[in-house]
Amino acid sequence: MDYADGDKDDTNELSDLSLDGSNVLTLSNPATGGNSVDLSGLLGTDSQDLSLSGDELSLTGDPTATPIDLSGYLDNTDNQDLTISGNTLSLTGDATPVTLPTADGSETVINDGSNTTVNGSGTSADPYTIDVPANTDSQDLSLSGDELSLTGDPTATPIDLSGYLDNTDNQDASEVNSDTPVDVNGDGATEATVEDVIQAIAPITSKAARVFYPPSIAIDASSNGTFSLDLYQEYIDQYGSPTVGSAGAPAAIPTYGRTDLYYYVTYADPTVFDTGSMTIDANGNLSYTVQAQPADYNALINVVFVVK
Repeated sequence: MDYADGDKDDTNELSDLSLDGSNVLTLSNPATGGNSVDLSGLLGTDSQDLSLSGDELSLTGDPTATPIDLSGYLDNTDNQDLTISGNTLSLTGDATPVTLPTADGSETVINDGSNTTVNGSGTSADPYTIDVPANTDSQDLSLSGDELSLTGDPTATPIDLSGYLDNTDNQDASEVNSDTPVDVNGDGATEATVEDVIQAIAPITSKAARVFYPPSIAIDASSNGTFSLDLYQEYIDQYGSPTVGSAGAPAAIPTYGRTDLYYYVTYADPTVFDTGSMTIDANGNLSYTVQAQPADYNALINVVFVVK
């Protein structure tokens, strides 16, 4: 068989392609020799970089190149949340939850103390129990006379506290002098001691100072009949809300409680009131009967309060 080059040797059809450095490309053939091409003139003519701005990919050095929009390649399909229910951990979008290991109490270790005993393993089926011995040292302090003792210990020695008593100022009222002796009861003699002052004011406070008149009360006697009047409430209404007071005086006058007082009517006009049927209960409620109208439109009824 004849070949296109006129010989029958196929080895001279083999050629090698090599690059010398980065500039010369050579095609060599054992039969024909080699042909070389200088590539140095082609170097550096297409040096470009890729750049990404937002979702757009661009080719630098080529103003005519069209940027490529990569937003369609973004993966926004995996927005998931973790949730836990009991000891089950789940990921939304994932049908396979994860069961977390749970503590059963046996991880907790309680050691016996010097006065306690621990039983059980700490699990729900076998919980810990702590045995505490009976309190063997429950004691109280007691005071008998001047001696302080510790109960529950018959061997304890009581402590005598009499030495700590302060007996240096044990005095009677008659031994305490007034800083400035004064005539308390107006009898012309000054009271020099506390006892003297007490004795002088005792008759005043036990009698006259306990008696006082309530405020004036208007009673309608224009018609006959039996009526009632709360004397204590009339007293509180007027004393609790006086019309005017002196400069610096409290807004209300001090008052007694309803059951702190005794209530009396010392006089009632017998031509107007049936005095035989008039009564007052312990709370100051007056019941009275008008039997006739006053001739001159004036009638008297005197009320007195006494502090118990």
